[in-house]
Amino acid sequence: AGGTSFPTVAEPELEIRSQQQRQPEWRVIVFDNDFNTWAEVEQILQQATGCDLEEARMETWEVHFLGRSVVHYAGEAEAERVAAVIRTIGIQVSVEPW
Repeated sequence: AGGTSFPTVAEPELEIRSQQQRQPEWRVIVFDNDFNTWAEVEQILQQATGCDLEEARMETWEVHFLGRSVVHYAGEAEAERVAAVIRTIGIQVSVEPW
């Protein structure tokens, strides 16, 4: 008599998130060298990670002035994919768990 019934709403994203949280996180580290230009590094970081130019510039600055930069965090397969793209310009890249 007059009760309001609310439909049950499933939350499938919660299951996906919990699966992703169980995956170990990996980081992609790019190291400085004497032959790649700033423009090359910025472009490949955007291509590999999908970041915008501003983020690519900050990461390229870190690579140049600090000698290395963590440019991406992901699951292992995604981190290896990103590293493989970055390596195409001949720059040293490391994929490590963190």
